[in-house]
Amino acid sequence: MSVYPEKPRETVFVVDDDALVRRSLEVTLSLAGFRIVQFASAQHFLAQIAPDQSGCVVVDIRMPGMDGLALQEELSRRHAFMSVIIITGHADVPLAVRAMRAGAVDVLQKPISNEKLIAQIKSALAISAEKATEASLREKLSQKLKMLSDRERDVLRLVVEGYPNREIARTLAISPRTVDIHRARVMEKLDAGSLAELVRMTATIL
Repeated sequence: MSVYPEKPRETVFVVDDDALVRRSLEVTLSLAGFRIVQFASAQHFLAQIAPDQSGCVVVDIRMPGMDGLALQEELSRRHAFMSVIIITGHADVPLAVRAMRAGAVDVLQKPISNEKLIAQIKSALAISAEKATEASLREKLSQKLKMLSDRERDVLRLVVEGYPNREIARTLAISPRTVDIHRARVMEKLDAGSLAELVRMTATIL
């Protein structure tokens, strides 16, 4: 079974100062069904991409100016959705370890097997799509949280911290029945189907 995707997926950005390498990767990956955009430098790439761009970046580790590792670390600093695969012509273990710690999907040494490269790009695109989806869900939840009243937000915070209704009522100086009402409104406004879902979806954003 071919590892090539049957239809175009998200964009693969090829960043390399060597035009022959860029052309070779473009031919290989285009034949595999990916959409390819080339950049001759990391600086040009960073100047052109949108903040919420998703996709996979295939970048050479050694380039004049900003190298591939610096680019990968800059994308990490920006909390970009894009996943990075670094390619290198040298077996440099410390640089590879540094890249992986900074979040690179893989560090591939030239000459690179087309099958391995394509398989790793598919993984990188899946990771990028997941990052974008999670960010979208967080943004939607953030907007929903703005719909809560101050008291509803207080109740939500204590629920997420694990306090029972009677303790919440005592802490906020309201009746347990009022806590029930606020909690029900919170779940309705946030589209939470259960208490467990409410805690799961809000625990990392409050």
